[in-house]
Formats: sequence, C-alpha cells, structure tokens
Amino acid sequence: MVRTGRCRVTDLEREPRVPLGIAEVVGPSMVPTLRHGDQVLVHYGAPLRPGDVTVLRHPLQQDLLIVKRLIERREDGGWWVLGDSPAENALDSRVFGTVPEELVLGRVRGRYRPVEAGRRRSVGVVLGWLYQSVRPVLSDRDVSRRLRAR
Repeated sequence: MVRTGRCRVTDLEREPRVPLGIAEVVGPSMVPTLRHGDQVLVHYGAPLRPGDVTVLRHPLQQDLLIVKRLIERREDGGWWVLGDSPAENALDSRVFGTVPEELVLGRVRGRYRPVEAGRRRSVGVVLGWLYQSVRPVLSDRDVSRRLRAR
C-alpha cells in the first residue's frame, strides 16, 4: 500500500514484469498535483531528474510506499524529496532525510481521477471527465524555489 502522497498499490509490491503499473494515492501530501483517490501511472526504471514525481519506499519503513517529488540529488548519493502540499506536517525528507537511490521505484507519468460513483455515464459526462481528470504528471524543473521556501 502506498500511503501519502501515499498510495495503495497493486503492482508495486513485487518486482515488476512490465515497466508500467498503477497506484492509488492516499492522503493530501501531493496536493495540488495529486489528490486523495487519484490513480497514477508509474513507469518503473525511468530516468530520474530533479522535479519528477516518483513512487518510492519509505526509508525508515520500507514496506510503505510513498509518492513524492524529487528535489535534488545530494552528495551522499540519495535524493531529497518533498510533498507538493505546503502543509508543515508532511512526511518527506524534512522528517526522514535523504532517500537512497535504490528505494526510488519509478516515475509517475500520468494521473486520472475515477468517475464519481452514482454519476450518469452519458457521452457529455464522460467527455467532461476525460477533459478534467486525465492528465500527465509533469516535472517541475524549478525546484530550487521549493528549497528556498522550506
């Protein structure tokens, strides 16, 4: 289960056979980029750069998967990661320090928000949902401002 920026995970708990998987975000730490209940497409083994949103193993509790943004690679070889939410109680590198490279599992490529339960499935509703709810998750290359702000 990824919690997070946590997420429930179906494919991430075992070694992936294919380079793509799906995870569900649980919690508010990646708002506004990702919200509770969002489904994310994870690309295992993708090249990583600062600004990418990733799924990783929590460094102190490795059975817990979390979703965070890579901020910078530190000299000790690990990644400094932060949630996108401005909340001060976020579970990120401010709490657990750098994350070793081998704990970063994959890059989040896209997200979609499931259709609300009970909504009619007319063509207009589905098209509106597609327009509003299916999006790529883009890298934020201006992460230096995040470091200055925190």
